[in-house]
Amino acid sequence: MDLTQDFTLLLTLIVSCLILYVSIKRFWSHGNLPPGPAPLPLLGNVLEIGRGDIVNSLMKLSEKYGNVFTIYLGSRPVVVVTGYKLVKEIYLDNGDDYLNRGEMPAWTAFYKNYGLVFTNNIQRWKELRRFSVSCLRDFGFGKRSIEVRIQEETCCLVEELKKTQESFIDPHQCLSRAVCNILFSVMFGTRHEYEDKDIDTVVSCINESFVIASSAWGQVYEMFPGLMRFIPGRHQEICHLLNKLNQYVDNRVQMNLKTLDPNNPRDYVDAFLIKIEKEESNSQSEFNMKNLLASTLQIFFSGVETIGTTLVYALLVLLKYPDVIAKVHEEIDHVIGRNRSPTIQDRNYMPYTEAMTHEMHRFTDLLPMGVPRKTLKEVKLNGYTLPKDTNIFPMLTSVLKDPTCFKYPTEFNPENFLNEKGEFQKNNASMPLGAGKRNCLGESLVRMELFLFLTTILQNFNLKSPVAQQELDITPNVSGLGNFPKPYKIAFIPR
Repeated sequence: MDLTQDFTLLLTLIVSCLILYVSIKRFWSHGNLPPGPAPLPLLGNVLEIGRGDIVNSLMKLSEKYGNVFTIYLGSRPVVVVTGYKLVKEIYLDNGDDYLNRGEMPAWTAFYKNYGLVFTNNIQRWKELRRFSVSCLRDFGFGKRSIEVRIQEETCCLVEELKKTQESFIDPHQCLSRAVCNILFSVMFGTRHEYEDKDIDTVVSCINESFVIASSAWGQVYEMFPGLMRFIPGRHQEICHLLNKLNQYVDNRVQMNLKTLDPNNPRDYVDAFLIKIEKEESNSQSEFNMKNLLASTLQIFFSGVETIGTTLVYALLVLLKYPDVIAKVHEEIDHVIGRNRSPTIQDRNYMPYTEAMTHEMHRFTDLLPMGVPRKTLKEVKLNGYTLPKDTNIFPMLTSVLKDPTCFKYPTEFNPENFLNEKGEFQKNNASMPLGAGKRNCLGESLVRMELFLFLTTILQNFNLKSPVAQQELDITPNVSGLGNFPKPYKIAFIPR
């Protein structure tokens, strides 16, 4: 063996020992965290997390280690929290202690801490959240004006579905375009025709990036972000897709800028641009173009993906349960009839349909792991002391399937939201999009859309599957960051 080989071997041995030492030291430094499976140096608990199915892997670990335990994603410790009582403590009871955003390498690498959804700058989040809530309320969130916009879009959707002439189609693009148009109108002041290439590009980029981030590739990226940045694979497409979306948003912002009337804001982008102009002399202002682009894209992305995927999943579930469709049809015919559009007010007289939409949100379980949080200071949780900046996974799936909160925790059944008299009954454990100060900004819009879209579709159509009912598989296709329905075909038969 020559000197070069000796030197290379010695260098490799030294570097390996240093890496092992640093890794072990880092694990020891978190020795007071809740117990969990023993991590391997550098690899963490990769062996305990099933490929592409981190959610079920974590839920199985909770059976062994309890409702609060620690796993290591690579060398990064994360405290996993399950069950309604403890997740509620993080979101609501002691929510201020967990306001910081947990690490999400696939998204933070792109947004670089800008915007209101993924930032862990609390002051930035507070200012942008306060502005966005007020602004979106001004443009119709929670008001009659947004309801009218949704009704108009549901009419467009019905006409589009009639054009399919009862043929079997993949419903994803059609439903997502309709949902996308609601957000277009709020964020940019306009809508697109369904044939427009721009809306197809936007819908495809949003869905594909979310699917990849939830896949095995995305999960490995979460564990080893430093390494995975240099390794080819599907995870590399996330940044490319987000760049395409960001370019679209940037183009829309520039269009608004050219026709901006400071005295007459038309949409969210206009209002933000006016705010930037008002605070241009404040060098510390959070109202700048970087936060405008990031916040607009994050709100738009979240709104489209949340309701779009839930609607697509909902129709698959309804195909599986024709008895549920029959009961909803009966209520629609009795309360609304066939000659007018459904309204939000109708919910008060349609307890079964209202229960069905809430159950659909619970059962589809869109964000099973929640969105990661991080402690703002040292906190006590279930008898454990968590240091400041501890990453937390509040497992929403464990809340939505908590047997102490729901009569039928693992199956789809609207009776989870009905009392013994058949009346709709709210359930505090129904938090599919989280809860508390940092919950989904557009939750009221999402619930409104789900009711109006599903009720309008069922008012106008019977649903038909090309395969037998028993062959329909309603288990999720991906179980990572998000749950997605398996691909399916459906025909819309006019009633």
